[in-house]
Amino acid sequence: MALFLALLLACQPEKQEPIYQSGAFTLYPDKVVQGDNQAVALTPTHLTSNYKSPASESYSRLVTFKFSINEKDNELPAGKDHWLVIGEEHESPVIRFGEMPEAVPEAPGTFLPVNYEYTFRVDMSPVLDQFEEKGYYEAYDGSRVAKADFKGFYIAGGSEPLTWDFVNLENQGLKLEDPDGDKIYNITLQLNPYNEEDYQDKEWKLTADLSTRPQYRSDQPIVDALFNLSLEEALLNIESDSTLRTGAKWGGVWTRDISYSIFLAFAYHEPEVAKISLMKKVKRDRIIQDTGSGGAWPVSSDRTTWALAAWEIYKTTGDMAWLRKAYTIIKNTLEDDFKVLKSPQTSMYRGESSFLDWREQTYPKWMSNMDIYVSENLGTNVVHYQAHRILAEMAQILGEPHEVYTQRAEEIKKGINEHLWMADKGYYGQFLYGRQYLNLSTRFEALGEALSILFGVADEDKVQSIISKSPVTDFGVTCIYPQIPGIPPYHNDGIWPFVQSYWNLAAAKAGNEQVLNHGLAAIYRAGGLFLTNYENFVAGTGDFLGTEINSHRMLWSMAGNLAMVHRVFMGMAFEPEGVRFSPVIPSTYPGTKSLSNFRYRDAILNITVEGFGNRAESIMLDGEPLPDAFLPADISGEHAIHIAMNNQPFNSGAINLVDNHFSLPNPQLKQDGSALKWEPISGATAYLIYKNGALLEKTTATQLEISAGEVAEYKVSAVDDKDWESFTSEPLRTMPEGVVRIVEIEKFTGASSLPYTNYSGSGFVEISNVKNRSIEIILDVDVTGDYLIDFRYSNGSGPWNTDNKCAIRDLFANGQRIGSLVFPQRGTDEWSDWGYSNAYAVQLKKGKNTLRLSFEDWDVNMNVDVNRAMLDYMRMVVF
Repeated sequence: MALFLALLLACQPEKQEPIYQSGAFTLYPDKVVQGDNQAVALTPTHLTSNYKSPASESYSRLVTFKFSINEKDNELPAGKDHWLVIGEEHESPVIRFGEMPEAVPEAPGTFLPVNYEYTFRVDMSPVLDQFEEKGYYEAYDGSRVAKADFKGFYIAGGSEPLTWDFVNLENQGLKLEDPDGDKIYNITLQLNPYNEEDYQDKEWKLTADLSTRPQYRSDQPIVDALFNLSLEEALLNIESDSTLRTGAKWGGVWTRDISYSIFLAFAYHEPEVAKISLMKKVKRDRIIQDTGSGGAWPVSSDRTTWALAAWEIYKTTGDMAWLRKAYTIIKNTLEDDFKVLKSPQTSMYRGESSFLDWREQTYPKWMSNMDIYVSENLGTNVVHYQAHRILAEMAQILGEPHEVYTQRAEEIKKGINEHLWMADKGYYGQFLYGRQYLNLSTRFEALGEALSILFGVADEDKVQSIISKSPVTDFGVTCIYPQIPGIPPYHNDGIWPFVQSYWNLAAAKAGNEQVLNHGLAAIYRAGGLFLTNYENFVAGTGDFLGTEINSHRMLWSMAGNLAMVHRVFMGMAFEPEGVRFSPVIPSTYPGTKSLSNFRYRDAILNITVEGFGNRAESIMLDGEPLPDAFLPADISGEHAIHIAMNNQPFNSGAINLVDNHFSLPNPQLKQDGSALKWEPISGATAYLIYKNGALLEKTTATQLEISAGEVAEYKVSAVDDKDWESFTSEPLRTMPEGVVRIVEIEKFTGASSLPYTNYSGSGFVEISNVKNRSIEIILDVDVTGDYLIDFRYSNGSGPWNTDNKCAIRDLFANGQRIGSLVFPQRGTDEWSDWGYSNAYAVQLKKGKNTLRLSFEDWDVNMNVDVNRAMLDYMRMVVF
């Protein structure tokens, strides 16, 4: 009997110690376990997974939605939605467009069956009748939709296949129809869509020939298998034109996607393909900003990520011809950006958050594309800082003047640390935002925080504070924190593996073992269970289903997976003169790690790392000590590098592991005589009132008495019981009568004959590459002082969210350049939809003044050929 028990015990598999364990999931050396879901690395080239998405099991019967004209959020105020609790019926009652709904109730405890067919019905007569009576429809906020601009009615919502992505409702098949012409529009949808393929057991087996690629082996088979899976997916993403496609579902090269991916991995994995890909994003010897919000640059302004990638390619290849080419492109780009983007108040650069390019996903809904241009974001500014440092270093190598770029970099760095650092939270804020006066969004932004550590914007004290105090959640670091209520998962309430990878690199640099271990587990959990490198997943569930859009085989996700081996476990950092080794290995990843057949310039490297820790006891090159852990770039032939770690934990740093949290919605501020009022926000413990960008007071009241005789800008935010602040309300300018002066532009140049409507005065003026390239406005003012100046305009060259036709001009006052004015797109062919440009405070003298609106060399947009807008009037506010 004893012999039988001994044999039985001997046959039992050895119990594995987990690499990482939490209440959400457990990572073992060869598998991932999340509830009933399990992924197993059977070999380094074979993975299996039984992962089942929970999305269809928890689809609420409570459906919230709005209707839309021309794919815009123009039916109801923010925070007011129609709602239905669907029972057994398959058709809604007829809802009248614009009718204010009752408050949304709590969700019921029951769920909708899969593939449930349902018809939504809406009475659009309020809009259609106004079209006939007035020629336009006036929305709740006073904005007008011209009958001539009408394209269709749509439905938006938060339950799939509905989406709150208003600007893509047409593409999502959410256009309403009126088949019998009775003004009752409807659409039939399949709610809780269920695809059986998403719920099948799956496996991955390597089929590609990886013999010419680096080979990685370790005592953690799950890491080995995911490294090989990522190598294979990278090969599948190389197109016939030798460029890297963005993902399985999305072809083409995108500037930020390719740039972040090249920095992570492809500068050394596929340097020639990387070069070709980057050059696809160059025009006029300048970097192309991808199509984006309001017509791309300068609303979107993170094209300088290209510089990070170009420099990384030079460091890995030493290609001087490439360096010279990249230098010219980056120099031209930064010179234009200096003119158009730099804030004279902060020395930071304006424009959208880097990669967070879906407006309502990371900004309050009231922010227009003009407002986004005015904002100053953490991640984008760190990229601009690093781009200037790179240009300075390139210039030094090429013997060109470099001091000006170093100076500009330091100005940006100073601006970030002076204006974005939050000492009370211990990390940087998300962005400055507002209108005339900016204040800081106190949300955490993961990519920007990581880049601030990696590129040296944060000093050592700040580095340790950021990495230990920043909020991370069960399934990883979220793009922003806290999340925005009422916005479905994507950037908001989402985790992106490529962002997680940069966060992991920052944790490794900071030497924080707990944060790094958590971050590595986040990468390997998703890759293992999903058997691919998805772009994103839902923060609350860790599921790849449920975000607004997603794709497998995403370039930057696989790049991040590969980078964990090269940049963390192997500790490789490329420099112009060679490679520096500094592995960072948590104690839960012990044993031997080998990376063989790694090609670096004229050498083939076979690297072995023994043990764990973030300090090496010895680093040997072909059996001899390697001075300063630095491998010179002129090495050639095949060589062996052996690194012995000190086998000491480095777990003294803290981790701020928190529940996923949503802030409160922002208040809606309105003026009622001498009082500012807002409706109470459920869950608010207090409100913060800002006047002219500065905190005026903290209160529990929902109104504020103001002075009727002054010009001021007010905003209000809500604070919850965890002390998280919402976004602020839309800025509200209070002012006495008589301080606003309207100057009709057509009085100074010929009015356009185009048939657009809703303008002021006797007409409007067209500006373009050939029309009215310079307009002089002569005016008299009674008093010397500061005047806030902006322009009412329309731009129907493209949609709100994409394309590349943002119009740009420069404003001059009495011969002095004031700055760039942007006129972002407001809707394809919607030339009667008017809004305002950004504004400048301009000092004018008593008497005659000359203002000039001019098209300058640096005002060329990304389209180049179309730089067009209609100007209605100039608005002046005395303050």
